[in-house]
Amino acid sequence: MNKLDLAKAYKAYYTAPTKPELVVFEPISYVTIVGKGDPDGATFANATEALYTVAYGVKGHYKKLEKDFTVAKLEGQWWVDGDPRTALEVPREEWHWKLLIRIPTYVSAEIVEKARTTAMAKKKELKVISDVGYESLNEGTCVQMLHVGPYATEPETLARMEQFIEDNQLRYCGLHHEIYLSDPRKIEPAKMKTILRYPVEAVEVVIG
Repeated sequence: MNKLDLAKAYKAYYTAPTKPELVVFEPISYVTIVGKGDPDGATFANATEALYTVAYGVKGHYKKLEKDFTVAKLEGQWWVDGDPRTALEVPREEWHWKLLIRIPTYVSAEIVEKARTTAMAKKKELKVISDVGYESLNEGTCVQMLHVGPYATEPETLARMEQFIEDNQLRYCGLHHEIYLSDPRKIEPAKMKTILRYPVEAVEVVIG
């Protein structure tokens, strides 16, 4: 039985150069969970565990159908509500996030719900499992770039992306999106790799 590896099947999604580039994506399905708080805190850790628990439950269901797949890399969308400051200027406790794990196109919302219900019964102490769901995102045209190094130095990469967006008469039209290619528990910060991505659209030019 062949196992689907999303990272190999969708190389354009899971790779990026060390300079800004424009890419276009079709709608993509994920298991997701939304929360708020410090990414080093218990709320974030519990949300991550809940998301993986459901993702592996979905995988187990399809493995029995001989449609097995490798659970994909963790991703995150980040934002701050009603605050003109950048995320790094806001206390981490005020950060909002949506954690995502991409799933194959053949995975249905019904099976995600079944996996969630099963996980809730098995891990009753992890109540946040109830917040995991199925979602399709259509980010369309995006600017992306590979960030190499610790998360704390991301502003340097984001500054290059912002300049690229300005130079190409684009503007942001979606949430800051990250794909975590490295496991921070297994690699030193200087070598970590993270894809940074932003949905964009063309700036309307008014003539006359």
